[in-house]
Amino acid sequence: MERSTIVRVHEGLHARPATRFVKLAKGFESDVELVKDGKAVSAKSSVKLMLLAVKENQEVTVRANGADAIEALEALIGYLENPRAGLDDEAEAQSPANDAGQEVAPAPGSVPAAPDGANRLRGVAASEGFAIGPAFAHFPADIAGQGRMLQAEEIQGEIDRFRTAVGAVQARMDHALAQDSLSAGDRGIVAALRDIAADDSLTGEAEGLIKGGNDAVSAVITAASNIAAEFSAVDDHYLNARADDVHAVGRQICLVLLGQDDISLENIPEGAILIADDIGAWDLARAPLKRIGGVVCGHGGATSHIAIIARSHGIPAVLGLGGQVNALRTAREVALDGNAGHVIIDPDEATRADFAGRVEAAAKERAGLTIFKTVTPKLADGRIIEVAANIGSLEEIEAAQEAGAMGIGLFRTELLFMRHMHLPSEDMQAETYAALAKAFAPYPVIVRTLDIGGDKPIAGIEFPDEENPFLGWRGIRMCLDRPDIFKRQLRALLRAAVHGNIKVMLPMVSDISEVRQTRVLVDECTAELKAEGVPHASFDLGVMIETPAAVLIAPTLAKEVAFFSIGTNDLTQYIMAADRLNPTVARLNDVTNPAVMSAIEITAKAGVAAGIMVGMCGEAAGRPDLIATFVKMGLTELSMSPASIQRAKKAIMAMAAEG
Repeated sequence: MERSTIVRVHEGLHARPATRFVKLAKGFESDVELVKDGKAVSAKSSVKLMLLAVKENQEVTVRANGADAIEALEALIGYLENPRAGLDDEAEAQSPANDAGQEVAPAPGSVPAAPDGANRLRGVAASEGFAIGPAFAHFPADIAGQGRMLQAEEIQGEIDRFRTAVGAVQARMDHALAQDSLSAGDRGIVAALRDIAADDSLTGEAEGLIKGGNDAVSAVITAASNIAAEFSAVDDHYLNARADDVHAVGRQICLVLLGQDDISLENIPEGAILIADDIGAWDLARAPLKRIGGVVCGHGGATSHIAIIARSHGIPAVLGLGGQVNALRTAREVALDGNAGHVIIDPDEATRADFAGRVEAAAKERAGLTIFKTVTPKLADGRIIEVAANIGSLEEIEAAQEAGAMGIGLFRTELLFMRHMHLPSEDMQAETYAALAKAFAPYPVIVRTLDIGGDKPIAGIEFPDEENPFLGWRGIRMCLDRPDIFKRQLRALLRAAVHGNIKVMLPMVSDISEVRQTRVLVDECTAELKAEGVPHASFDLGVMIETPAAVLIAPTLAKEVAFFSIGTNDLTQYIMAADRLNPTVARLNDVTNPAVMSAIEITAKAGVAAGIMVGMCGEAAGRPDLIATFVKMGLTELSMSPASIQRAKKAIMAMAAEG
């Protein structure tokens, strides 16, 4: 069986999306292939998959042959059509946010050295920020093979030794993945490296070389170099960055074969600037990151795993210096500008003072926002504005709590469904929702019922072919047609409500009858749980305002529900009749367009008039330039990515101070 589709995964199947895709494929018994431009590769090999260089908006075909071929096609096609696939809880860690809450793309490539002095270098601005500190040179010795040909009787023993080394590297990575200290973003990167270590492309080529008489170390070096060269040759900057990952994994295998340990980063001084020709993401993820003041590296780019780790931990980084990095081997002190990609060796007094001032100003700004973590923002009239978090998994709870979230304004339940080969059970859902409720009690946790279809199909549900799925069978429409799925979720939410302040929100509502039909199902579920003697509690029922129809009937809707939450992403798309995934009409996807702002104001007035809470859970909720306008319209809850919470609280308190 086979099906073709257009890939919607953001930036295509680079490291993490490819790793997740392979993991999904491996969950099926069927043989699965991915085909692009007539070339077919196994969907169960991350290296082969990445080398296929599947980019966003390209057409591919998924082939499956086996007992569960239908299920495999549904799940894999659904993944390929999901723009957020492979990013989920890591997305926030990958790109810093600007004041408008939008992603800031780092500089895309390396540029020539700065012409203003031998002690001033320029590379890739990979992670923003300023740093100045003692240089910590990390230049491990190169690894070389034995350079001798094996005798025939030695070959099997060398293969066994190689396999043992690969197993040891995988075990180390598994151990790291099991540590609570590893962040969600770093865990995804280590998982991608482990996948490379286990991939037949690397291990198979190395074993082939050993069978040809090469010693294991030489075989690994050659195999890793060959595969890395293939990644480097691909016309895609994400895939080019994977060459460094292959070399890093190969190095770890070689070290085990040689019985050596890499130079440790454990002793790096507080605030030191880590200097390296190349450092594997595996090493950096395990380093004492809180002590590292900055990173300067000869290899790597803005899309490398080194850059992603640095950004996620707020460490300034300049990468891609090439041979220039050798000038830093004997440096005593280094200043770096992660915004512009500048590195200064042994800065003079004036430069030292300049960078010290920049570092201090940045620290003050961070500290100035940190004080808002525990603030409950109130307006001059005493109204509290709740600043909550948008999350999609339990792994994001800690980040939301650390930011000072006043509950959850949007929990996207579709990720819970997309992560599994089959539809999640009622018990699994109840445990997830209960964990959320407990984590944020007494603050509210608003759970959005399943919003799939359109760009987010999942395994286990047969979706029709639609000319425009964004206007089709999605959200509450699908749920009401599938009460077997919907009631399972509603029962789980009723059970979880005994553990905290659960609220439930319906997506894609466009008719009053959808709310009333849902209430009937909630009543049925309540009666069933009562009859079964299962503990449960009631919850407030609200709706997302994201269709023009919902805006126009907002006064009537407000009499039927306990709250509104304005979803600005879809609302803007539907008001402007402009696909938010289509770059040719991107200019129309502007929440500040008068038509969209008018729709928000109409909704807010209707909610205020009915005496219900009006919130917002779209990207616009975190924009400091719009927060005052939304609050003046009557919104009392704003939900956003955790990274924007403290800045939003500051904006609200500034309003209060102005009176």
